[in-house]
Amino acid sequence: MSKHGESVKRFVVERYLGRDESYKCAGCAFGIDPATVRKWISACRLHGAAGLASKFSHYDAGFKLSVLRRMWEEGLSRRQTAALYDIRSAGGLSLSERCYEAGGIEALAPRRKGRPRSMPEPPVAKALRSAQSDDASSREELLVELNHLRMENAFLKNWRP
Repeated sequence: MSKHGESVKRFVVERYLGRDESYKCAGCAFGIDPATVRKWISACRLHGAAGLASKFSHYDAGFKLSVLRRMWEEGLSRRQTAALYDIRSAGGLSLSERCYEAGGIEALAPRRKGRPRSMPEPPVAKALRSAQSDDASSREELLVELNHLRMENAFLKNWRP
């Protein structure tokens, strides 16, 4: 979620464009960093009001690679490239660049976030598996297992601590 709403962003951008103020003066009323104001203004100039709207998106490896190639070929800064492609965080480009240099295009593929699952197998699946193995067992094997379970049950019934 964005720290500043779309109306605040629009007000700061209009204040900068309408009053010929510096980035610092335009953002000082809300305590906004001048670099953030500069980012909002460039996004607004390139994409209009949609550049100020909240955005949450994931990019595939091909898109990330095309963005990086254009940045390298045209000698654009990360901030310029982020504004050009309407990417909210220029820091993501740095991360993508490091990943690409370390592992190629495979490293740019989106990964699942969070810890890997380590849940035990549910008891229903175990019961199904044992039922399937019972079908394959012979009658004699099943009778041996039944006798073993009966002895175990009788022992536990008579056991006193």
